Amino acid sequence: MFRPAPLALIAATALTAGCANSPWSGHSEKAGKASEPATKAAVVSHYADLAHANYEDALITARALDEATDRLIANPTEANLQAAKEAWLAARVPYQQTEVFRFGNAIVDDWEGQLNAWPLDEGLIDYVQAGDYQHELGNAGATANIIASNNVNVGGTAVDVSALTPELLANLNEIGGSEANVATGYHAVEFLLWGQDLHGFKAGAGERPVTDYAKGSDCTNGNCERRGAYLDAVTDLLVADLEWMVDQWADGSNGNYRAQLTSADAGEGVQKMLFGMGSLSLGELAGERMKVALEANSYEDEHDCFSDNTHNSHYYNGQGIRNVYTGTYRRVDGKLVTGPSLSDLVEQNNAELDARLNRQLSASMQALAAMKAKAEASNNPMPFDNMIAPGNEAGAQTVNNAIMALVAQTGSIEQAARELGIEALSPDDAGHAF
Repeated sequence: MFRPAPLALIAATALTAGCANSPWSGHSEKAGKASEPATKAAVVSHYADLAHANYEDALITARALDEATDRLIANPTEANLQAAKEAWLAARVPYQQTEVFRFGNAIVDDWEGQLNAWPLDEGLIDYVQAGDYQHELGNAGATANIIASNNVNVGGTAVDVSALTPELLANLNEIGGSEANVATGYHAVEFLLWGQDLHGFKAGAGERPVTDYAKGSDCTNGNCERRGAYLDAVTDLLVADLEWMVDQWADGSNGNYRAQLTSADAGEGVQKMLFGMGSLSLGELAGERMKVALEANSYEDEHDCFSDNTHNSHYYNGQGIRNVYTGTYRRVDGKLVTGPSLSDLVEQNNAELDARLNRQLSASMQALAAMKAKAEASNNPMPFDNMIAPGNEAGAQTVNNAIMALVAQTGSIEQAARELGIEALSPDDAGHAF
């Protein structure tokens, strides 16, 4: 199993770079009352504790995914493919909760694309069925098929891809200037495990055969050894990137991001927390991840499109928002992290607003849970790509209910910011009107 070195090289590359049931379900509980009133500095310090615990869980589950894919590559059986898929689904649970730290913290936002960029033109990576392949118009890399090639030329940029290393794959992100050219991260791994979802708006996820990793004459669709090498490199890179981010939030280091955040003005830290909540809630989750796909009836714009896991990605994004406000995080081992919270600060200033925002966060989680329940129903399940199908009024209503709940809570997040001395929070709406 390859371990890229040094990590600083991978980190530097990350800063320039650029679709089931979940095995675990968590919820947030508001921490009990502290004996002393919460301070902004204590809340920001605990925010860093939450981030560190959450990224550490993302790393733990990514390492389990890396090990599961190593077993698949070494011994391509149906059982090992299924185990790798389950490990990928498990890894999404903590990672999606970390996205609330992305907005407001530039170090996270600059790094995040290498791990979670979407939608991607999967023909850059591997074979696709052309008749069922929708890709970005004008993307010269949409069918480059790195796995089937020793050299690729995308928009005049020629690259030797004969040796599939983590560093090479990181440098292929956005090749040719297209954001749809995504070579790394969770969605690249997802595509390599599930393959294209050829079902459109109908039930069914990707159906990649395990023989795509088979040895010798059992290999299907060619290039099985290189497909395994790609999967090995991309999962190793995922682990290395998460190791770097865990270090950025670790306590006791004078030179990492946590030290920078907690030594700055505490009001700035509180602003980052509320901006992250509002921007993920409004522009990213309600807008880019739900409104765009629903209004365009576009299954290519669903987040976990190859695995039909989109409902879980949305649910755990919502959970991450709630985690930050309540100062709680349920770890993958079941332990609960608690401490001074934004909720405590707001309650000290305006108890009615705090109660309302907590109700709205619960309402948005209920709306996202309704989406999750429909997608995972034992009879007639309705995954996200079915919900957004033309003419599916019930599905559209389910998605719209979640959108409107997220919009409502964002208004209260902005009011909470004003109560805490932040005159204009201006969360990112990604250009959407609600």
